Amino acid sequence: MAARKIIAVLGATGAQGGGLVHALLNDKNGEFAVRAITRDAASEKAQELARLGAEVVSADVDDEQSLHKAFEGAHGAYCVTFYWAHFKPEKELAEAGLMAKAAKRAGVQHVIWSTLEDTRKWVPLSDNRMPTLMGKYKVPHFDAKGEADHLFTAEGVPTTFLLTSFYWDNFIYFGMGPKKGPDGKLAITLPMGDKKLPGIAAEDIGKCAYGIFKNGARWIGKTTGIAGEHLTGAQMAAAFTRALAKEVVYNDVPPEVYRGFGFPGADDLGNMFQFKRDFEDYYCGARSIAGTRALNPELQSFDTWLAKNKTRIPIE
Repeated sequence: MAARKIIAVLGATGAQGGGLVHALLNDKNGEFAVRAITRDAASEKAQELARLGAEVVSADVDDEQSLHKAFEGAHGAYCVTFYWAHFKPEKELAEAGLMAKAAKRAGVQHVIWSTLEDTRKWVPLSDNRMPTLMGKYKVPHFDAKGEADHLFTAEGVPTTFLLTSFYWDNFIYFGMGPKKGPDGKLAITLPMGDKKLPGIAAEDIGKCAYGIFKNGARWIGKTTGIAGEHLTGAQMAAAFTRALAKEVVYNDVPPEVYRGFGFPGADDLGNMFQFKRDFEDYYCGARSIAGTRALNPELQSFDTWLAKNKTRIPIE
């Protein structure tokens, strides 16, 4: 039997990387072996991956030599950055550049870069529909990723550009779950009007990435977007009502109100939702559900995801 080809996965203990690691490990007869890359190989999560059969290595995403060593001998690499750990788009951009250089030096034959749109192509800095943030961004955690796309192309790295969607897991971890309003009713609050929000289970992002690696050659040089469903705020509230067996309503607020909520990144997220709202046709169109299901036949709907995860969602 031929040696299995190694897929090196950055962020292996996080949402996206973890989903890919588990997808690789669960395919016992697949052609790939997994190298789980994490900052701390001694962490509990990393050790659990080792017990499940992953090769676990530590690497520093701010150190090209460290990344090169982690990528060496790998057929493929999943590259993702960690904006919400530091809130610094320039750091994300620099890290993506180091990932691209390291992948090129290591001779990686297929990179998936987890990216997002550079919203400044739709809303220039001179456009006052939404405020400019940090002096040169509209949606910092989108724009730096989109700006970084060319770094992989410039290095000549064989790359697939994977446009992700809103994680439904944000309802568990990001404080976006139903909260009681002044009227005592549970509500989810989003500045989306009646527009649809593409969303996906974080684990399904990893399964889609696995689908791309399995069909490697046809995806190199291409951009693809993924989503489990496109749902309005009202549709998501109705799904919560069904899952929790108690009424949840949709609280639509203007983006400027959302930007003023005061939690870290509220202005960034307010702009993000406004971008998705104002450019719904493009944004949903770039994230085909049928195309996503072709990559991942186990793709979950929001109802399916809620049925599995409703007890994990904090209800305030």
